[in-house]
Amino acid sequence: MQDDTEDLYGEELEAFLIWMKDAGYTHYTQKSYLSDVHEFLESLKGKSLSSVKKFHVVSFLSAVRERGVSDSTRNRKHASVNCFFKALIELELYADNPAAGIKKSKMDKNRAPVFLDEVDLSRFLQSVDGKHRLRNMAVFLLMSYMGLRVGEVHALNLADFNPERKLLSVYGKGRKWRSIPVPEAVKEVLQQAITDRLKPWRAKETAMFISQKGRRLSIRCIQQIAADTFDRFQHEVPQDRRAAYSSHKLRHSFATMLLRKGADLRTVQELLGHSSIQTTTIYTHITSREKEEAVGRLEIHIPSQK
Repeated sequence: MQDDTEDLYGEELEAFLIWMKDAGYTHYTQKSYLSDVHEFLESLKGKSLSSVKKFHVVSFLSAVRERGVSDSTRNRKHASVNCFFKALIELELYADNPAAGIKKSKMDKNRAPVFLDEVDLSRFLQSVDGKHRLRNMAVFLLMSYMGLRVGEVHALNLADFNPERKLLSVYGKGRKWRSIPVPEAVKEVLQQAITDRLKPWRAKETAMFISQKGRRLSIRCIQQIAADTFDRFQHEVPQDRRAAYSSHKLRHSFATMLLRKGADLRTVQELLGHSSIQTTTIYTHITSREKEEAVGRLEIHIPSQK
């Protein structure tokens, strides 16, 4: 079916890819958006793009939801299709965007992010194992104590780290750079990981982290290393009681720790690279323990019964 899709919509797909490259989308985003658009085009069953209406996009998104995917995945697929038609319009290959104006799925805004507290984070780092332990430890420290996204760790180059000034330059979402202070303990591990860096396949490879195959450590590989480490971390916990940890939860942990230690919201926003402070507010969640401690500080005076 994918071959048929390429035959029917090859020019549009190629145009979309060119548009994303020119707009500076990361390779990971290009791959994700193309996959979603392929799925949408296959759902059209050979229908010409000129005859596609909003109904067809909504029908596709409804079918996606019925498969049981999360609201965030459904919204990403909508964003991919919307971006596809936007690209075709800008490149003057198409006149209308049938994906525009479709409402996003409502997310559960009151659900607190999954995170590790400092004790659990220490235990997690003790679970880092294997012959590439030092490299993987550096990767996890960058996410859990400096708040980097997986894609940002993947994109790091050797020149981005300034050990003298203890600064790391990070290329994040929206093609924006931010400078993050490197804690002394993280600096030591990072320097050692760079010293023991695997030999790259290409002599001029500038990636900070190298895979066993001698290439830049991929996003998928980082996610898998994290998944394996979380499995070891929770190996004594029954399967049905395990927390839904992932590599991104380390970033959640960083933000939560900062706020609990009194960092203001604007500073956390800058460190995380959020374009809007509203995104940062999801980390201001309060645990049951903190609620109990707060209530416990109340002085309650009940008059005696006469």
